[in-house]
Amino acid sequence: MKRFSSFSKVASARRPQPVAEVLGRTDAFAALRAGVEQISALERDLAQLLPDYLAKNVEPGFIKDGTLTLFAAHGALAARLRQINDRLLSSLQQRGWPVRTLAVKVRLRAVEEPPAPKQARMTPAGAAALQALSRSLPPSPLQAALATMAARHGKSTDEKQ
Repeated sequence: MKRFSSFSKVASARRPQPVAEVLGRTDAFAALRAGVEQISALERDLAQLLPDYLAKNVEPGFIKDGTLTLFAAHGALAARLRQINDRLLSSLQQRGWPVRTLAVKVRLRAVEEPPAPKQARMTPAGAAALQALSRSLPPSPLQAALATMAARHGKSTDEKQ
């Protein structure tokens, strides 16, 4: 039993610990934690102050000598940030941020692949049913739309006969 008791002491010393507790142990980690918390708070405020399309594509940097650096995903977003610079700066100052100027820089992101176009196809039976339905209707926009859809998704029943 003695050999297991020493193992259990080591295992208990290596228990999982919250990141906040680990980051608070030394001055260097405490400074890192403060910086991370500052950026997190800035992200929350920017998400409230900026329109969605900007908030999703703008990352805050650190505040250094009263200058907050904002990183935009591409040049057009950077230009838009520069247009609203004064209003954004004023709003951040009202929220208590010690910011005198904003610097906007472009930090390109990897381009996300656009979603694949839909490749939905109708079965021949479905297309035939739509064609039959369109023939049974009087001339109308609905009748024309059903005929077009049936023609796009399969051979019309006229070609089979």
